[in-house]
Amino acid sequence: MTTVSTLSDAVRAMSDGSVTSAELVEHAIAVADAHDEATGMFITRFSDQARQAARKADAERASGQAVGPLHGIPLGVKDIITTAEAPSTAQSLILDPAWSHGDAVVVQRLRAAGAIVMGKLTTMEFAIGAPDFSKPFPIPRNPWNLEHWAGGSSSGSGSSVAAGAVLGALGTDTGGSIRIPAAFCGISGLMPTFGRVPKSGCVPLGYSLDHIGPMARSARDCALMLNALAGRHPSDPTTLDVAVDDYVTGLTGDLTGLRVGVDRLGRFAGDAEDPSLPALWNAALDALASQGAEIIEMEVPHYEEMTIADMVIMLSEALAYHRGDLSQRWYEYFQATRTTIGAGVFYGAADYVQAQRCRRVGQRALADAYEDVDVIITPTCSTAAPSFSGVNGMVKGLASGSIGAMNTGYWDTTGNPVLSVPIGFNGSGLPMAMQIAGRPFDEAAVLRVGDAYQQSTDWHLRTPTMPEAMSEVPA
Repeated sequence: MTTVSTLSDAVRAMSDGSVTSAELVEHAIAVADAHDEATGMFITRFSDQARQAARKADAERASGQAVGPLHGIPLGVKDIITTAEAPSTAQSLILDPAWSHGDAVVVQRLRAAGAIVMGKLTTMEFAIGAPDFSKPFPIPRNPWNLEHWAGGSSSGSGSSVAAGAVLGALGTDTGGSIRIPAAFCGISGLMPTFGRVPKSGCVPLGYSLDHIGPMARSARDCALMLNALAGRHPSDPTTLDVAVDDYVTGLTGDLTGLRVGVDRLGRFAGDAEDPSLPALWNAALDALASQGAEIIEMEVPHYEEMTIADMVIMLSEALAYHRGDLSQRWYEYFQATRTTIGAGVFYGAADYVQAQRCRRVGQRALADAYEDVDVIITPTCSTAAPSFSGVNGMVKGLASGSIGAMNTGYWDTTGNPVLSVPIGFNGSGLPMAMQIAGRPFDEAAVLRVGDAYQQSTDWHLRTPTMPEAMSEVPA
């Protein structure tokens, strides 16, 4: 009896007839039934609609109709992205449900590829801040340890993939919100180049920083999803008319001659760095070198300035969106949301303009750095998922511009594509990860490196042990 543990495996299994979409969907529903209450993965579930869609998908395949690359695959959608089945709440009491109607472009594209939407996944309120136990929303917990955070803000996207309630999910990333929960939950998450994937139908956080991207168990899974998601759309003027690759065909497992720039960023993490990281990091580098990669030590240019610029730009743009509601409905917001976005009042117009100027300088310096390397890797986070008692301190540090152990904001400022992949576990059994960053619109190289690494390791296939959990699908 074989098992299906990744989205890619499920596509192959359905193609050869060893599993059906109905079986995949029923398994996903069973996992959610068993663990949603404890892990807080979903805001809304669409089980009846998903069953109906799975029956239709199986009937189409049986009748010989053409099927899409994600035909019959159960996926989840972060609850700041609109779907036809239910309004998006942004996990907030503030957002008017009338704002949300129909499928966002990315959801339309997933459905066109044959995917089945299982429900709306939890987030941090308006994709920023930390959980608030006083509000009437699920608390997203880490499937590896329920006393720890799943990461923000694509919390439910990370935990649902790790738990097996979906085979892939949509997340968003403005300061790390795809890559941090991917790292904390032990899965893979891709932030595409800014302008690669349309954001229309998504509640904004930072207009000039927001990205939508795939989260799944493997880099190959993310490549399959990106094939469906990528490409310009007239509804989003920030999307660019740049050729879209077939991201799966380039996953050869061979890194011969590829130049990998390496920056561990320990000079910024300091005492916050997990003591398990150095050994995991060295093992990851050895795995890349064994597949032909040339490892080149380097320092990412203007790292501190660009990380701070991300926060200045994000909070300024978020405040522009929320100023009216914050002034009238302050206490209806989550505590961490209002204090974090509220910190934007300390940045003036000159600060915002200067941050955007810093951004251009950093982008040019980074482009020069890519003359010597093909991709750059750093730890995604220098620490593992915090317990809930430590979450607010982490968020306050980020809001104050502290660099610390979260190594993601730099890349939101530059807009480059970045993939986070798991590299092992710390002494407490929590996942750790590295991120792989490429040149603008070179997602193919980033995914190639991530997939090659995962062909020689199995960290991305490890699943958390939860009572009565079904971490793999019988096929």
